[in-house]
Amino acid sequence: MNTIDKSSLYLSNQPKTRVPSPELGKDEFLKILMTQLQNQDPLNPMEDRDFIAQMASFSTLEQTMNMANSIETLVQSQLVSPVIQYSHMIEKIVTYHQHDEETGKIIGKESSQVVAVSQKDGWAILELKNGDQVYADAVLEVRDSVKGSD
Repeated sequence: MNTIDKSSLYLSNQPKTRVPSPELGKDEFLKILMTQLQNQDPLNPMEDRDFIAQMASFSTLEQTMNMANSIETLVQSQLVSPVIQYSHMIEKIVTYHQHDEETGKIIGKESSQVVAVSQKDGWAILELKNGDQVYADAVLEVRDSVKGSD
């Protein structure tokens, strides 16, 4: 009669080399916990409070990972390109402060039509019909364009 040693068959199907992971995720935590339970001394089993503490740690780990994933999703949804975010401004008339190039002081207000939107270092820049470029957050007023106006 032929018998197959199932334990050796299982071991032969396992990867020969182990690639360590720099992170300990919930799957690895569960594997460690299950291995610990399987290999505990039957005459001196794990205390209930130790097991409960490890399960609480696992629950905390899982909640933290879920929260991290939620935050990552939120951050990704907030990373809309400034060009897309401000593209609705094209053909609008914007009013902004004019600054003296030497002193940087405000010398008045200027209005012009937005002809394009670009970005620099993650900031939206409105390119105006009069040749000026203004950061979108420096705009004081936005209004609809009127045909024939600048």
